[in-house]
Amino acid sequence: MIEIKELCSLVASDRAARRVSLLCAPELWSRALDLLVASSSLAIVTGFYVPSADAPETDGPSGAVVLGRALARSKRNVTLFTDPLCYSVVKAASQAINGPDVVAVSTSEEILASDFFDAFVYIERLGKNSSGCYHNMRGKDISQWTAPLDDAVTHALKNKVSVLAVGDGGNEAGMGAFFPELSRLLPEFKDSLSIVSADVTLPVDVSSWGGYALAALLSLYESQWLGQTSEEEEKLLAALYEAGAVDGVTKKRELSIDSFPLDVHIRVVESLYNWWRKSMNLKEERASGVFQ
Repeated sequence: MIEIKELCSLVASDRAARRVSLLCAPELWSRALDLLVASSSLAIVTGFYVPSADAPETDGPSGAVVLGRALARSKRNVTLFTDPLCYSVVKAASQAINGPDVVAVSTSEEILASDFFDAFVYIERLGKNSSGCYHNMRGKDISQWTAPLDDAVTHALKNKVSVLAVGDGGNEAGMGAFFPELSRLLPEFKDSLSIVSADVTLPVDVSSWGGYALAALLSLYESQWLGQTSEEEEKLLAALYEAGAVDGVTKKRELSIDSFPLDVHIRVVESLYNWWRKSMNLKEERASGVFQ
């Protein structure tokens, strides 16, 4: 579909110059939508702690909250999970726009025991590398500060429970689906790449943007806008800032995500909304037989 190709270009055009999002393709978004639509109860896992800044990073929570709220608005059961170190930040983001409940857990077993889920979504959550450790983008081992919440992926895949993942660096849960390609693209980062795979993985410019785009795609399916407004995007970033989150790239506490300031994120939100309106018009024209 032309519409999905345009959606992909809005959030996966290598704006962050990491090369990872070059692996994104429209068919991945189609598969992601099919996975979401087929699911009735979903666990969304996010949260990335930055030890050197003694704080969680701003990327991840807002994307998880926006997608989670969109799924809840489409009558699906949704719970957000994160670890205790990231809990206050994820909770603040969700409360800012009346998003889903947030639960702090230290193990994957706690997620699995909390409820029955027929799908797991990981957004900007670290996945183990080939040595069984967790590395940040600088190649540092931060396993000490990272709860093994990616272990639920292995359990889910073994039990034929769907797993969708979003990442932007290569070290996140789910990015193992692209391990060979990422090893060639980022040879100097190979030892830090995640080997944890997923049924569908979306490589994007900024992980939260992946969550936003999924909400927009679900909005097209449901024929109603389920994403956030520009004002809500500002509330989200302000809530992250007030809760003490830092930019994962600059390591500074500021109104930015992955070095992109607030105005850039607002433009992305507006672009996704405009994409939805345009796509809805096309959808309605097709339904009315204009193209027959």
